[in-house]
Amino acid sequence: MKTTNVTRRRVLGTGTVAVAATMFGEPVLAAAEFDFKLGVNTPETHPLTIRLAEAAKLVGTQSSGRLNITVFANSQLGGDPEMLSQVRAGGIELLAAPSMTLSTLVPLSGLPSIGFAFQSYDQVWAAMDGGVGDLVREAITKTGVVPLKKVWDNGFRQITSSSSRQLNSVDDLKGFKIRVPVTALLTSLFSGLGALPSSISYSELYSALQTHIVEGQENPLAQVSTGKLYEVQKYCALSNHCWSGYWILGNRRAMAGLPPDLLEIINAAFDAAAVKERSDLVEMDRSLQAELTEKGMTFNKPDPVQFRAALVKAGFYTQWQKTYGADAWAALEKYTGKLT
Repeated sequence: MKTTNVTRRRVLGTGTVAVAATMFGEPVLAAAEFDFKLGVNTPETHPLTIRLAEAAKLVGTQSSGRLNITVFANSQLGGDPEMLSQVRAGGIELLAAPSMTLSTLVPLSGLPSIGFAFQSYDQVWAAMDGGVGDLVREAITKTGVVPLKKVWDNGFRQITSSSSRQLNSVDDLKGFKIRVPVTALLTSLFSGLGALPSSISYSELYSALQTHIVEGQENPLAQVSTGKLYEVQKYCALSNHCWSGYWILGNRRAMAGLPPDLLEIINAAFDAAAVKERSDLVEMDRSLQAELTEKGMTFNKPDPVQFRAALVKAGFYTQWQKTYGADAWAALEKYTGKLT
């Protein structure tokens, strides 16, 4: 994969323009034959939103205005569970669905996010562009939505906490009130580590931290930055406890109603943008720790071995191996190595 040379400043600086151009529209040649809404939970400044907007604009251009895609960033169309329901029902035509949220509908989509499974992006993309991605995509198609081929990056997830607690060991997580996405997998992971996970939608996360409903949360650094979570969190433990992504989902009826040429345009544009977004996020992560430190966050890097040992003892891996089945588990371990 060729890495795009996009600096974080350039990525963030072009974000608002890209989304605004897509949402409020450059004049099209004629009224759109197809008008799609695309929902996403990330802010306008996040690389995911920026590349979605670029892909949407490209689709409009290449289709000569026949297909117009409007990107609604920052959970404007509702929280993730609500948008997932909407894309299934046809209320919206497209959704950038976090794999964690999608796992409530398609349990197998949580397989790549097993705790401490992947150790590098090389492993992640080999799996997601290979056998694991194929398995998940097949499972998604059985639920009434259509997944595009390429998975987008959400990043390796880290744990942040308020000024009352810095997390260096498994013991530090005992009784720790942490927000997790509305998904059984991360609830299970943090319960196995002795924490007290609460499932809260991302759109409600900032206020939950601000009002101390929870003490901390876990997300990739990009979301810590663009969501301004550093304003309500003091510490960040670079745990890399799991990887998560985004699937671009289409309503089945809406996608089936597109002529073949428009379907080809939308698939090509969004899959190409996915590869660029993956590179953007890696580049962004390189600079984020220094920038977040300047904003007052303190970083530490716990030893992952102790956390994995605690999960083995808690029966976490055994539980999820039974949930996903022997074949799916073997497909994952082909890329990660043995997990138990």
